[in-house]
Amino acid sequence: MRRNRNAKIIATLGPASSTKQVITKLFEAGADVFRLNFSHGTHGDHQSRFNIIRELEEKSGRPIGILLDLQGPKLRVGNIEGGGARLEAGAAFRLDLSEEPGNSRRAPLPHPEIFAALQPKTDLLVDDGRIHLRVTGCGRDFAETKVVTGGVLSDHKGVNVPSAVLNVSSLTEKDREDLRFGLELGVDWVALSFVQRPGDVAEARKLIAGRAAIMVKLEKPTAIDHLYEIVDLADAVMVARGDLGVEVPPEDVPGLQKRIVRSCRYAGKPVVIATQMLDSMVHAPTPTRAEASDVATAVYDGADAVMLSAESATGDYPVESVSMLNRIIGRVERDPLYRRIMDADHREPEATAEDAITAAARQVAHTISAAAIVTFTSTGSTTFRAARERPDVPILGLTPNPATARRMALTWGVHPMLTEDLHSFAEMVSNSVGVACMEGFASSGERLVVTAGVPFGTPGATNILRIAWVE
Repeated sequence: MRRNRNAKIIATLGPASSTKQVITKLFEAGADVFRLNFSHGTHGDHQSRFNIIRELEEKSGRPIGILLDLQGPKLRVGNIEGGGARLEAGAAFRLDLSEEPGNSRRAPLPHPEIFAALQPKTDLLVDDGRIHLRVTGCGRDFAETKVVTGGVLSDHKGVNVPSAVLNVSSLTEKDREDLRFGLELGVDWVALSFVQRPGDVAEARKLIAGRAAIMVKLEKPTAIDHLYEIVDLADAVMVARGDLGVEVPPEDVPGLQKRIVRSCRYAGKPVVIATQMLDSMVHAPTPTRAEASDVATAVYDGADAVMLSAESATGDYPVESVSMLNRIIGRVERDPLYRRIMDADHREPEATAEDAITAAARQVAHTISAAAIVTFTSTGSTTFRAARERPDVPILGLTPNPATARRMALTWGVHPMLTEDLHSFAEMVSNSVGVACMEGFASSGERLVVTAGVPFGTPGATNILRIAWVE
């Protein structure tokens, strides 16, 4: 099941992709990581999908990552008389804490934390930005607004406050229950929604306590203000373009995407591009040319992974969507321009032994035309560091830790494999050669570049580089 590409594919599971047959087809079509979206479905639904993935992993012999995506706080208006009311542009409109059903002049907003953060001229976006309100006056339990962009306001539509930091934890009680359940199952990644500040990541890390890696979803403009601190605290980052595109102008999203990808690449943290990658394939067998170009841009930028949401969860063509991503990624990575971009946007190594060894491994592999770089790692840090270099040969990430192997399934260019604990250089070389040959990465007469940390099993201690001949 070797993947002949560097960028990875995350497929969201849902009603259209819950059976063993479909999940197997998604994997065979190219899915490297499966996302369990806890905004939808029951714990029983997710456990069933989890069990199918683990059975598939055992059968295929290839580590498969599982991402638990938490729902996060959902800020919504209350009930509206008759189920909906039209708001006219230029009209006055009031939001308050009253439980009385709303109408064309007011609506209940049962979130005092929103009122506490408002100021005159603050913008409120309702129903994914379809309705735009501007605050003209406010208090601790109300806001008077002017309708900038009107429309039909119906029950329980979402509310976004782009410019304000709300006194709301990124983890609701539902999220905490879902998190406990997912960690007991053994998920590999946890995606945090509604992150506004670095403290939100720190709070989640205390709860997770090392049982899974943390992926921060960047979907709030206030989080972008703390981008470098959040990237530093996270294990990976998702550019959640759906919610981000509601809270910032559409023309700002491409630049923010590039800024986030570059920040993560420099920090050596996996970065995922998500939302509407192939949106038309929810109901069509092929994407638009613009969507194909959008996916290609993410790959040219060096993103670790691209993600499907509704396309694979509820769409009519889930397997075809994954197959299309696989084809687009493969085509981009065969373009000579792709390699030139990877080489041009390359950070100088830090003044550490680990970075020096890893940078040297990339250069040596290129100079001697090695078949692959082989990394031995217990926590994944050696392999993640190798991936940050974006070498022009595959990376075999060998580890004795199943959890580490599954997390590496998300990372650019890495082919994760489980191996036994090592005790000597001779074992390191023989294991490297054996796995590289078995997986089709090398054949007789070729060379491998091998990196590891000694003593073996020491986290982060990349201090050995060897060139191994395949006999």
